Amino acid sequence: MTLKQLTYVITAADTGNITEAAGKLYISQPSLTSAIHELEAEYGITIFSRSKKGITLTPEGDEFLGYARQVLEQAYLMEERYKGKSSGKNRFCVSSQHYSFVVEAFVELLRLSGGEKYEFHMRETQTYAIIEDVTRLRSEIGVLYLNSYNETVIRKTLKDNNLAFYPLFTASPHVFIGKGNPLAQKEELTLEDLRPYPRLSYEQGSHNAFYFSEEILSTEDCDKDIVVCDRASLFNMLVGLDGYTICSGVISEKLNGPNIVARPLKVNDSMQIGYILPKDIRPSALTAEYIRILKKLTAKSDAHMV
Repeated sequence: MTLKQLTYVITAADTGNITEAAGKLYISQPSLTSAIHELEAEYGITIFSRSKKGITLTPEGDEFLGYARQVLEQAYLMEERYKGKSSGKNRFCVSSQHYSFVVEAFVELLRLSGGEKYEFHMRETQTYAIIEDVTRLRSEIGVLYLNSYNETVIRKTLKDNNLAFYPLFTASPHVFIGKGNPLAQKEELTLEDLRPYPRLSYEQGSHNAFYFSEEILSTEDCDKDIVVCDRASLFNMLVGLDGYTICSGVISEKLNGPNIVARPLKVNDSMQIGYILPKDIRPSALTAEYIRILKKLTAKSDAHMV
């Protein structure tokens, strides 16, 4: 096994196509295929299943990839620590629930530390996928929330995956609504105020248990539910359908525009928003810088904290 072979496998997995991966790696397709076959033979496993549509990871391949990413991450850290250099391109990935401050921090990190060559990934995704991404080192860091309802299940899931949670701030629940929504005239909202309006929430895929919901109070009964997969759709429907979503209340007008407003929700609950990291891996310089920016940005959110 070589670091180059591990890089080949990770690139192939990320693209899902041998031809595309070979192009990114600047090697021939037969050379890439041969390197993967050598690894499979060395460890007695099948990393990829192959079809006319491309390649997909087998269950044992997915496990192998998690170890491969850890080995490469440690190699990159050694390069930074002892040689003072990175592996060429600056690479950074974050997986997060849909928070504008996470995107804002990502943009600032890119401006400050991207350099002349970089490959940055911003993954706004499902809660369980965030945990899985950080476990498998697809992302260096994840951002999600805990509250009294989901904390026991989320913390157990993090422990089972050898991850640690670090709080950033505690937010009181707010409601995102369009500026033209009649509720925007109120200074504070109740669950009864929300009852006539459509509730918007993010799709959680196969792990659609309430414990993994991105929105607190997801178990409250609602006659009008709309489930979406991305922030743009949710924001458009907040405005176009007079919908609402329950959230932290932290929003960036610079990134999201002036048409969405946050109003406090009168309930006895709170959200502890923080980041997750692998327990046994020292954060890279880019990850440490990203955490610094996150802390700086969320320190400005005092109006929404409890």
